[in-house]
Amino acid sequence: MSKLVIALGGNALQSKKSAPTAEGQLEVVKQTCEHIAELSANGYELAIVHGNGPQVGRILLASETAKDVVPPMPFDVCGAMSQGYIGYHIQQALRYSLARRNMNIPVVSLVTQMIVDAADPAFQNPTKPIGGFYTKEEADQLAAEKGYAMKEDAGRGWRRVVASPLPQRIVEINDVKRLWKDTIVITCGGGGIPVMENPDGTLQGVAAVIDKDFAAELLAEQVDADTLMILTEVEKVAINWGKPNQESLDHMSLADAAKYCEEGHFAPGSMLPKVQAAMKFVRTNPGKQAIITSLDKAIDALEGKTGTVISFA
Repeated sequence: MSKLVIALGGNALQSKKSAPTAEGQLEVVKQTCEHIAELSANGYELAIVHGNGPQVGRILLASETAKDVVPPMPFDVCGAMSQGYIGYHIQQALRYSLARRNMNIPVVSLVTQMIVDAADPAFQNPTKPIGGFYTKEEADQLAAEKGYAMKEDAGRGWRRVVASPLPQRIVEINDVKRLWKDTIVITCGGGGIPVMENPDGTLQGVAAVIDKDFAAELLAEQVDADTLMILTEVEKVAINWGKPNQESLDHMSLADAAKYCEEGHFAPGSMLPKVQAAMKFVRTNPGKQAIITSLDKAIDALEGKTGTVISFA
């Protein structure tokens, strides 16, 4: 059986057409899980990684809004909460989709911690906006009282920003490997809960957000996956995006991808980390491939009919 690690984009969890509620998310996840169940039915062994940007932001905002009633939760705890409720929705929907196909495969969500490096330069330049918007005066007060890094966000107000360090090690990787063969594991949710390792071996949560595509890449490496599949809103990666000479790509070699990244074809925080994660996977595993495509084209892409394949050469 081919081993597959799937990274789900935000569109797999919530739709622009539905309300940003738990109920709205579950309806979208049900549709997503039909596609994932079909992959399993086609014989793929798989694990699922998902993002959590909007969800963890709402959890944090709710916690901060209620600060006069209950103590606000630390950011790493908010990340763990988002892993739990997104994983719950995927578990519930995927088990139903599998049962409809007469497939009795366990589905488990694993609260997953990710070691990050205290020396990662991302901590010196926080860029990931989270939570709500504030006035300049409110932002200055939060910076003074809580030490938050605050930045103005495109004329919409001031927001808290946190670092986005690269993942170094999945704490629960041995548990994922033990579960792999007979279970679909939902792991590294939101990129994993960022933690640092103390000299005595204990772990300490930090306020940061790990990119889920890089987390999925690390997982794919460590479970010896055959394919890293990054699912997003578009069917293929394109260069010259939004221009008259826009071109969708069927294939990128490592050299091609590096060239396009250097030329600035891919937007930071959007397609760029997807391409960079794909590059890292094939660089580390020269005989394997990464695929970037849309959720509804996942099976076609694995059959070579569409999507953008990134390979070593």
